[in-house]
Amino acid sequence: MEYIIPIGIVILVIIALAKTAQIVPQRKAFVVERLGKYSRTLEAGFHILIPFLDRIAYKHSLKEVAVDVPSQMCITQDNIAIEIDGVLYLQVLDAKKASYGIENYLYASTQLAQTTLRSEIGKLELDRTFEERDAINANIIEALDKAADPWGLKITRYEIANIAPPQSVRDALEKQMRAERERRAVIAESEGEREAKINVAEGEKQEVIKQSEAFRDKQVNEAEGKAKEIEMLATATAEGIRKIAEAIESPGGSQAVNLRVAEQYVDQFGNLAKANNTLIIPNNLSDVGGMVAGLAKILDKSNNSGPNIPSVPSS
Repeated sequence: MEYIIPIGIVILVIIALAKTAQIVPQRKAFVVERLGKYSRTLEAGFHILIPFLDRIAYKHSLKEVAVDVPSQMCITQDNIAIEIDGVLYLQVLDAKKASYGIENYLYASTQLAQTTLRSEIGKLELDRTFEERDAINANIIEALDKAADPWGLKITRYEIANIAPPQSVRDALEKQMRAERERRAVIAESEGEREAKINVAEGEKQEVIKQSEAFRDKQVNEAEGKAKEIEMLATATAEGIRKIAEAIESPGGSQAVNLRVAEQYVDQFGNLAKANNTLIIPNNLSDVGGMVAGLAKILDKSNNSGPNIPSVPSS
């Protein structure tokens, strides 16, 4: 019996110490009530409470919290029901407001996010709901942040996780995407064929130009060769005539010319007789000497009148 009282005192002291000394972890906030009334908010660190008068009424985490927003059916502006869910990110800034401003701020924030989402989806058509995700998220954050300020909360982010339209709408969207892909494929193929035709035409054009240039160069070269040939032939002819004239003017030149003419006359007449069956023979065929004498007179007249011997230009 005598040991029961000391043991009871020890237990009371331990309980009193447990109620008196409080250690608040980092990024936590404890709300203290004294005799059922708000007293103060304990931040991270060591704190002493009055036993049996003060008590820890609420404990809050000051970290950012991710809250899953359950999926719900929303009606778009064009009367199509789609199922949408999301994720809400919030943070407690004021532990007192979070404790006494609302009963359950997590539930309230989730419900408010769902009602705001339904309102925003009702302003848009189905096609725009996929395009306007960022705008929808921003509008929901703005609305929730204003409503959550009296609760001591800060709404940091809201993200739409999934948008699930009805199966019929998904089938229509799939057909639309397939048609769009086929259209792009046809356009790409036609552009490729057009580029190929342009390249072929350009190649043929360059080939024609090159062939015309080659033909032009060929004609120029041939013309230059013919001109050079004519020039060389004329030079050789003039040189031959000059030498013949000099030979005629030399002693005995006229007799040599007469003899050469007579030989050529006889040879050509003999060839003519071999090539043709019908011959027209001059009446003075036997008078070869007379013909040569006539030619000699022509040469004498030319010598007496001073023939102009062509000069050959020096190359």
